[in-house]
Amino acid sequence: MSNLNTIEIKAFVPARDFELSKQFYSELGFTKASDSDGIAYFHHGNCSFLLQEFYDKAFAENLMMHLLVEDIGSWHKQVCESGIEKNYGVKVSEVTKQPWGMLDFVVYDPSGVLWRFGQNV
Repeated sequence: MSNLNTIEIKAFVPARDFELSKQFYSELGFTKASDSDGIAYFHHGNCSFLLQEFYDKAFAENLMMHLLVEDIGSWHKQVCESGIEKNYGVKVSEVTKQPWGMLDFVVYDPSGVLWRFGQNV
């Protein structure tokens, strides 16, 4: 009998400045679980990604990460209060109701990767 169960899927997120990006994601609310050989493993709960010491402008500026959360208001407040706008020169949007049935807000990381935080409504 075959076992096709899956465990996890992670995206490799590029970093123009690896050290700066590691600090950014820590301040954003992710936990750095490991860091070696140019790859840092970040997670929050069961959601994770691999930050890589690799940067390609076109790739970074066309990559979008989507984090589905239970409480968009709490996440938006935490991200705004984290200081990332001031510390990294990034912009956090307001929470917007989308026609596809979600509330969401966006933030770009220091390398230009777009993060969309969303909550189903």
